[in-house]
Amino acid sequence: MKLLSIAIPCYNSADYMRKCVDSLLVGGEDVEILIVNDGSTKDNTAQIADEYAAKYPTIVKAIHKENGGHGSAVNAGIANAEGLYFKVVDSDDWVKKEAYLQVLETLRSLIGGPTTLDMMVCNFVYEKEGEKRKKVMHYRHILPAGELFTWNDCKRFRKGHYILMHSVIFRTKLLKECSLWLPEHTFYVDNVYVFEPLPYVRTMYYLDVNLYRYYIGRDGQSVNEEIMISRIDQQIKVNKIIIDYFIEHQAQIKKTKRLYQYMKNFLEIVTTVSSVLLIRSGTEENLNKKEELWQYIKVSDKQLYRWLRHGIMGSAMNLPGKGGRKFSVNAYHIAQKIYKFN
Repeated sequence: MKLLSIAIPCYNSADYMRKCVDSLLVGGEDVEILIVNDGSTKDNTAQIADEYAAKYPTIVKAIHKENGGHGSAVNAGIANAEGLYFKVVDSDDWVKKEAYLQVLETLRSLIGGPTTLDMMVCNFVYEKEGEKRKKVMHYRHILPAGELFTWNDCKRFRKGHYILMHSVIFRTKLLKECSLWLPEHTFYVDNVYVFEPLPYVRTMYYLDVNLYRYYIGRDGQSVNEEIMISRIDQQIKVNKIIIDYFIEHQAQIKKTKRLYQYMKNFLEIVTTVSSVLLIRSGTEENLNKKEELWQYIKVSDKQLYRWLRHGIMGSAMNLPGKGGRKFSVNAYHIAQKIYKFN
């Protein structure tokens, strides 16, 4: 059995996917690389996937499917994964060789021990186009490094510091057992990916290495603010999925204090991003969508609504009038600089 399965969702990725795949081949026979061609039509992504599968038949598998979006490609990766652990690496990103080999060595050393590892966390680096100084997202003051631990051993996560898809490796069987399914034809489902499995995570390991290189700056990238506003309905859809999941599993989540605090904070930042994008668009339609989103929370769970609405972020996002909305956007940008979230 392979140690680590790595899914690479690819959609018209021919211009940059080789760098991603080549960085992962360094793992050799310990890894299974699943190149998921998500219905690419504009370039030779499918041929490149088949080329790698033919050249490295014991390491690379090419999965061809109809277009369903990033979440659908991740779903296909999980369904086909045979490795003990699972990671997603986007086709325009890559991993650092030394850190990657250290991850594999650490996973190997933990297999067969008395305690099963559910989730590994590593650092990731923002590879932002045009910036010489790279921002590293680490967890040194929150998670114990170099040892197995539980949620109770974590320190309080500060706002803006979250476990993202770039930083996480899950036990494959855990993802299948918790019935994780990401919605198709929807952007921003990585928020669901790093949220829904958490109540099932009992044991964690933080390896303090800069593994994942997260590229920002490609034209048309989904994290571009203008593009996010144009896809705001998908952001709201993901936001509501997270709200519903949190409320449905709240009794279970509350049993673990640090888990509860973390998941509430994560829900808060997703809701804040939705709100500020709706405000930024400046249209009456989107301002009404913001009110509808907050009303959705209120109707779903009044206690959660009060906590979100009267927190620092919620209060800043719901100030009245044009002046209040301008203040909301400025407050959000200040928070971005202070808390270093993208």
